[in-house]
Amino acid sequence: MQFQTKIPLKKQTRNFIDYNSKILLLGSCFSENIGNKLSYYKFQTYQNPFGILFHPKAIENSITNAINEKVYTEEDLIFQNERWHCFNAHSSLSAPDKNELLNNLNSAILSTNKNLKEASHLIITLGTSWVYRFIETDTIVANCHKVPQKKFLKELLTVDEISESLEAIIVLLKSINKNIHILFTVSPVRHLKDGFIENTQSKAHLITAIHTVISSRENTYYFPSYEIMMDELRDYRFYAEDMIHPNKTAINYIWERFNETWFSEGSKLTMQEIETIQKGILHRPFNKNSAQHQQFLQNLALKKKTIQSKFPFISF
Repeated sequence: MQFQTKIPLKKQTRNFIDYNSKILLLGSCFSENIGNKLSYYKFQTYQNPFGILFHPKAIENSITNAINEKVYTEEDLIFQNERWHCFNAHSSLSAPDKNELLNNLNSAILSTNKNLKEASHLIITLGTSWVYRFIETDTIVANCHKVPQKKFLKELLTVDEISESLEAIIVLLKSINKNIHILFTVSPVRHLKDGFIENTQSKAHLITAIHTVISSRENTYYFPSYEIMMDELRDYRFYAEDMIHPNKTAINYIWERFNETWFSEGSKLTMQEIETIQKGILHRPFNKNSAQHQQFLQNLALKKKTIQSKFPFISF
């Protein structure tokens, strides 16, 4: 008896993710869930240098600025609630000192430029089609930073607007890294503050735009994170207490589906070895001075050395 409607996933036959891959992740908080998994298994990753970005215009803007090596100045900042912020970045980069924020932003520009040029895979997770336009400058912001809502206009990006934004992202990326593989996914987090119907409309616009774009582009792909959550995990036991965000079980499940689709067989074996090491590092002995524990530490050190001889970039 089957208790799920499973989404059929086609396993990649080429362009796998393995331990030679360099992976850049941009987008909503779900990109961080996947990024944290990749980091745990010691892949070469770089994630959300400008913090969580929810919509395609914010991601396009960050990529454009990185490629053009924009230099942020005080004119790009705002002061709100005793902290300095930038409308192009998440509040995780904000700081009480404006020079600290400028250093954060300009460092992110340089590191993102480098990673865009070197990445083998870029994973972009889109969260919403709803955007906020700052009336004073007539620009769409990445984050409102709790500036009063009356200073913004709320808009729903059309399918055409999202498609144009995604096309611009691909063209920009190919201009500096012609071999990059771009994987789009839609966050399974529902933005219910926008409204139930509005959230559905928002996700539909994102999904339609993505498929419009990748249908005519090589080396662009779609992974159905949102659909897996909505169909395979259609039960509130897979949600966190807010009944909106996927819980740890759901994240692990979607990760496993991603793993079986996108990872090479060789990398899966290495992941098993690294997981053994990671669990060993977390092990807490009853008697740390015992001969048994000292032997355990020697075996663990040998396993680390063996992995690092194959992949020198890995550190524990």
